[in-house]
Amino acid sequence: MQSYKDKTELIEEIRKRYSLYDQEFESIKEDEKELLKPGVDKTPSQNISYQIGWTSLLLQWETDEKEGIDVKTPTPDYKWNNLKGLYESFYDQFSSYSLHQQREILQNQVSEIIEWIEKLDDKTLFVPEQRKWATTPAKWPVWKWIHINTVAPFKNFRTQLRRWKKETDTE
Repeated sequence: MQSYKDKTELIEEIRKRYSLYDQEFESIKEDEKELLKPGVDKTPSQNISYQIGWTSLLLQWETDEKEGIDVKTPTPDYKWNNLKGLYESFYDQFSSYSLHQQREILQNQVSEIIEWIEKLDDKTLFVPEQRKWATTPAKWPVWKWIHINTVAPFKNFRTQLRRWKKETDTE
């Protein structure tokens, strides 16, 4: 997994990967947002709904812990062994929005994540077990949770969107 020397490097990578990911939606028409293509496991709307869902959870975990709420990851309603159900809940929750609205929601959440990172001290960001919600047997520091819910899927899902668009071009 990629690592970062400091919070500035993490923020720059989030901005870069988010920007590239978001640009993929510019050529997708609104009436295509629910089209599923061969070789791609998500529609464009599902793709961005997944991103919105995970970034929402990341921000919610932090907010809840700061408010003294006992955080159940990934959610009180879904366990780690039922992620498919969680993903379906993301699709249901965000599919009624237009692609433009979904992009705005994700843009706002990415901005909020960056603001949050800027306020964190290096110990909280880079040393394991600084947040209860981030304390797992793997002992990941907060930056890894941020990475796997922003940078990593922005890269992977950008590839899926490009494959989806290629399938569209060949029809």
